[in-house]
Amino acid sequence: MQSRLPEKWQTAVKEVSAFLVVGGFCFLLDLGVFQLLYAELGVGAVTARLLSTVVSGVVSYYAHRFWSFSHRARTGAKRESTVFIGVNVFTLLLNIGVVALVRYPLGQESALVLQAANIGSIIVGTVIRFFSYRQWVFVAPDNPAAVDPRFAQPAPMDRAA
Repeated sequence: MQSRLPEKWQTAVKEVSAFLVVGGFCFLLDLGVFQLLYAELGVGAVTARLLSTVVSGVVSYYAHRFWSFSHRARTGAKRESTVFIGVNVFTLLLNIGVVALVRYPLGQESALVLQAANIGSIIVGTVIRFFSYRQWVFVAPDNPAAVDPRFAQPAPMDRAA
């Protein structure tokens, strides 16, 4: 059955929906790994949070590279992962900054207000990540950073066993 959407819109719908699925899965993975490490294995809270973030971040990178944005150009794993980490650190700092702004200079102590600020900053961060991934991490084939497929080294998951 032929879709009525133009190809450009089909691609956008695929990217957005896959991005949201990966994000939702990685959010749950992050919570689960934290819970396992902290509550079940007795790892300290900060260490558990750091490890759960790293695990969900690695899964997120590979899921986006090989599913959400699999049709986009390759620019090399080192470059992509470096920019990916940079975007995620920026959005994490944005999230922390918004919560800190609401809590301290604005003097809000209500858990409801702080959670609203947290959720709002997560939504803004998600939008920033989506467009940043499309623009700078997993680039269009006509982007100058795109690797000529004749000279590209396959990523470890691309090699046939």
